[in-house]
Amino acid sequence: MDKSSIIGIILGLVAVGVGMVFKGVSPVVLVNPAALLIIILGTIGAVTIAFPASELKKVPKLFGILFKEQQLMTPQEVITLFTGWAELARKEGLLALESKTNEVDDPFLKNGLSLTVDGQSADYIRDVLNEELAAMEERHQAGAGIFTQAGTYAPTLGVLGAVIGLIAALGNMNDTDSLGHAISAAFVATLMGIFTGYVLWHPFANKLKRKSKQEVKVKEMMIEGVLSILEGEAPRVLEQKLASYLPTEEKKKLLEEGVGANG
Repeated sequence: MDKSSIIGIILGLVAVGVGMVFKGVSPVVLVNPAALLIIILGTIGAVTIAFPASELKKVPKLFGILFKEQQLMTPQEVITLFTGWAELARKEGLLALESKTNEVDDPFLKNGLSLTVDGQSADYIRDVLNEELAAMEERHQAGAGIFTQAGTYAPTLGVLGAVIGLIAALGNMNDTDSLGHAISAAFVATLMGIFTGYVLWHPFANKLKRKSKQEVKVKEMMIEGVLSILEGEAPRVLEQKLASYLPTEEKKKLLEEGVGANG
């Protein structure tokens, strides 16, 4: 489970709830069915209009991605894996990697390794894998776009809810005792719209984008690794090339450990 998503939502709820109490506002005012209907159902309706059904049906899966840790190889694991494969390929030839194909779970990596073993050219392999990577990025951007749009619509629908509430409140000016309560209740929709837009939907979109970038980074390393093996690069050279994807401190540590191992 991705604990940061859960912790973030809890902190957001606590911040608003405790802040309301400090301001002398009872959290009970949030129990407003009309405001909930306008914000939640209104946002769902707007997003449904904005996106085709083929993309909307993936929303449950997107929530799964948000609240689950990515099952990705780490960059360090990719480097270790390809360094071992490069050493094997230099000693026994590319065909020796054929037995490694069945050990690979990642479809992207398995495809790249299979193309290498089959003797395809470097340009062909790069084109195929880059096309696959671009298609994946496009799917990820479409998923994040759903939440980005929801974050845009929700605050505006909050204003719409406030206007509706004010119309109802001002339509009964004779009852001055309840007028103040009605006006304050009208702004509950605005509160909910801003909260869901900027504490939930926009952050959800950002997290999906960040997770996509992490996956793209790993797959770009895989492409470089596959092509380096095809070109017969030495394990140490391949390690240095893939280490360029790491932060400076991690790169320095990895290369120092590599020098120590080689020594």
